[in-house]
Amino acid sequence: MRFKEIDKSGTVEGFALVKHMEKKTSKNGSYYLDMVLADLDGEISAKLWDYKEDIFPEIPLHSIVKVRGVILQYNGMPQFRIDRIRPAIAADNVKLEDFVPTAEYTGEMMMAEIRRVVEGFKDSQLKALVNALLDEYEDRLLVWPAAVKLHHAFRGGLLYHTLSIIRLAQAVSKIYPSVDEDLLLTGVILHDIAKTEEFNLSPAGLAENYTADGMLIGHLVRGAMAVERVGKELKIDHETLMCVQHMLISHHGSPEYGAVVRPMFLEAELLSQLDLLDSRIYEIVSATAEVQKGDFTPRQWALEDRRLYNHGRKPLIPEAQLGINPEKN
Repeated sequence: MRFKEIDKSGTVEGFALVKHMEKKTSKNGSYYLDMVLADLDGEISAKLWDYKEDIFPEIPLHSIVKVRGVILQYNGMPQFRIDRIRPAIAADNVKLEDFVPTAEYTGEMMMAEIRRVVEGFKDSQLKALVNALLDEYEDRLLVWPAAVKLHHAFRGGLLYHTLSIIRLAQAVSKIYPSVDEDLLLTGVILHDIAKTEEFNLSPAGLAENYTADGMLIGHLVRGAMAVERVGKELKIDHETLMCVQHMLISHHGSPEYGAVVRPMFLEAELLSQLDLLDSRIYEIVSATAEVQKGDFTPRQWALEDRRLYNHGRKPLIPEAQLGINPEKN
């Protein structure tokens, strides 16, 4: 965090993005705000104790605020105790984009790379299906994050996650000759495409909350419905559409994690496993990067409540190395 120390007592001050905020009740019955503040360097848990709505200004989620307080240690992790907070104003001369996590490549660059992959398809029906759906969803895909929380929850994160799995799928297809690479890559490119209908974006371009459609139907089923609709318009044969739809509705692996059915053929199983692999690598590296070499993270509920160890043998970079050449885009 880019906070600056302003006195010898350890008080620091600076600007941050309000990434999470929840009003809670303390043991003595008073209200407090449980927050996560973030900038491009990372994020920090924060608490505003004795919160009174009639005293403190309204603080919109995903807005930029100026904060003052002290950084303490709680359960081995830094926590910011807020003494003062206010929304940023024009005179502060701060820009939203300086605080919003964003993919290292532009959406246009990542989309161009995905289009290049699709152009290499030998199956003309799958090529037509994927291109038609990319045309329909492209505007949202260029900026959409992959999640509200956890993996790739940053601007452009959905395409970044998709391209990461494409690279994994291409490698696996070279090793195992039984894999239908075009079918696997189709599932990879389309598996999360309906996340653009699953949650709303804040003005900062981050996922803010789930839509009613996202809660009641979800991106697995909505994606399969889009494949059915576009596939019929293109007169793609039933067997091909059925295989692609199955990959989308099964890619969460089991009903416990939201899958409609379990994967029932090789490419569906690979999609499910590679999706999980990429998300877990991101979550493990992101969490471990927050602690010093030789230390353990707090328990990670998304990873079976494990504490993770930072062995410090290599720099911790959550994003995959996608190998995109900017000169070709």
